[in-house]
Amino acid sequence: MNNAVFGFDVLFNFATLGILVTDTGGNIMLANPFLLRQFGYTAEELAGNKVELLIPDRYAHRHEGHRDRFNHHPHNRPMGMGMDLYARRKDGSEFPVEISLGNYETPAGRFVVAFVNDISLRKQSEDALRELNAELEQKVADRTASLSRLVKQQEVQMQEIKQKDEELRKALQKEKDLNELKSRFVSMASHEFRTPLSTVLSSSYLISRYTAAEEQPQREKHIQRIVSSVNLLTDILNDFLSVGKIEEGRIHVRPATINVETIISSTVQELFELNKKNQRIHYQHNGLAEAMMDPALLKHIILNLLSNAIKFSPEGSAISVSSEREGQQLTIRIRDEGLGISEEDQAHLFERFFRGNNVSDIQGTGLGLHIVAKYTELMDGTIQCRSQVGHGTEFILTFQIPTQP
Repeated sequence: MNNAVFGFDVLFNFATLGILVTDTGGNIMLANPFLLRQFGYTAEELAGNKVELLIPDRYAHRHEGHRDRFNHHPHNRPMGMGMDLYARRKDGSEFPVEISLGNYETPAGRFVVAFVNDISLRKQSEDALRELNAELEQKVADRTASLSRLVKQQEVQMQEIKQKDEELRKALQKEKDLNELKSRFVSMASHEFRTPLSTVLSSSYLISRYTAAEEQPQREKHIQRIVSSVNLLTDILNDFLSVGKIEEGRIHVRPATINVETIISSTVQELFELNKKNQRIHYQHNGLAEAMMDPALLKHIILNLLSNAIKFSPEGSAISVSSEREGQQLTIRIRDEGLGISEEDQAHLFERFFRGNNVSDIQGTGLGLHIVAKYTELMDGTIQCRSQVGHGTEFILTFQIPTQP
């Protein structure tokens, strides 16, 4: 036997992959035993049939076109590069395959050799690997999502902790401020209360000494001193009560339709008795007099600023008060010819307990302007101070008047 023939027979019959030989028309000429077992056919059943017998119906109609293109440009190559190929067994079941094509010439004509490899196990492994990768990816995604939720929960918890810390800080600061207010009150009260209380005590004693009818003027003088001292003590206590309510947020604005001109005029009249010798207060209003404001807070503001103007201005000086309603804006100006305020002191003018360097010998708590500023702020207003030492002071209040309901 020719060695070449013997070698081909051994290769053909004992190969561990399917080998199929067809002519250029796709007619099956030979099939090795391994291929016959793969597809479940006998050699007689395949011989003479078209190769499309071994191809699933959904691909068979396109196979003839592929075969024609191969016949026009025959060369050894894998079949269906980049495609999933499937073969059909005799029982109709399908399995994935890899196919390599070759061609050779003989005196009897040209033939095509197809090497068919069943890759079912590899596909199963690949599918299993894909499923495993998908499961791993899903686990990673789930764990990432869980981690993200955990991080978000921690961020929320940290935010809550920060919020609670901020609330605690504010509460501690408020407590500190209130303790400072109490401490300053005790310190200031021991000083400010001493003078009016001494006045009350001495005047009460002197009144008891004036027993004769002709001494009535002296008695009235000391009675007036007692009244003034009691009023001063009342004002000091009211200032502290007002600051306490402001700090605790217990001051509520209660707007009502008021006549600004009437309120300011009546306040000027109330303070008439406090005027120093030959002091004059001139008041003028322009524009609409009605406004939606809190009358109590507005009156307190005017009382305080006018009282300061009287207190810090000399005898014979003029104090001017003006109010003007233009559209939805109300402007109130109070100007005096008093001591004036330095630029350095103006920077601290509305702070609690602050008193200017040039008024240390004039009695006061240093709370009045602080309360005025807070009341103005509560009514959505602003306050400005224009002053020069020795040339008087002007306070300018500006309010945005809401539309009446």
